[in-house]
This record gives sequence, C-alpha cells and structure tokens, in this order.
Amino acid sequence: MTTAQRAGRRLVVTALLLSAVVGCAESGGAAEASCAHMVTYGGRSYLGVANIDFAVGERLGTATVPECDDTPNDPGVTVPEGRITAYAVQGTDPAVAIAVGDTPAEATLMKAR
Repeated sequence: MTTAQRAGRRLVVTALLLSAVVGCAESGGAAEASCAHMVTYGGRSYLGVANIDFAVGERLGTATVPECDDTPNDPGVTVPEGRITAYAVQGTDPAVAIAVGDTPAEATLMKAR
C-alpha cells in the first residue's frame, strides 16, 4: 500500500463525514460531536479511527451516515442521513470493524462502539 493510498483512506473520514462535523457545536473550547464520524451497518454503530493501517476486503453492502443535529437550537444546520459503501477489513470480523468509502482505495477504518 502506497503512502498516497493510506492518506486517501484517512481523508475519506473528512470527505464522508464533513457534513456531520458542520452540525457540531463548540462549547467552552471543546468540540461536542455526539454524531460526527459515525456510521451504522448491520445494526451496529461504528466510529471512525485514524492512523491505523488496515487492508480493505470485499464489499459488504451499504452503511448509513445518520442524520446529525448536534445544535438543536441552531436551525438549518441539521445534516441529512446519507449512504456509503461498507467493506470488510481483512482479518477482522465486521462485528468489530468495517471500512467505508466510495472506493476501496478511499475507505476509512470504522470500529464498532
């Protein structure tokens, strides 16, 4: 795996879930991001993980990026629900971790919470 491929996988969290981050507010200098960087797949919730090498396996199906409204008192910033491709992570049970992205090369690691 090249450095560019690893960087692409890490960047997809930003590209995939950027809209969820937009809906997150800051309070006292600390970000409150209860729904940012999260997907659901197969009845489980997964959170994004950075700086961990992994190998993408076969396509599993479609993961859901849930609607995000971390700022209920600020109308107009709710991020609608979205969809993204879910992939297996080689050597890992999908109940533990999956990868999500538009392509396997852009996939980001997500671990079950």
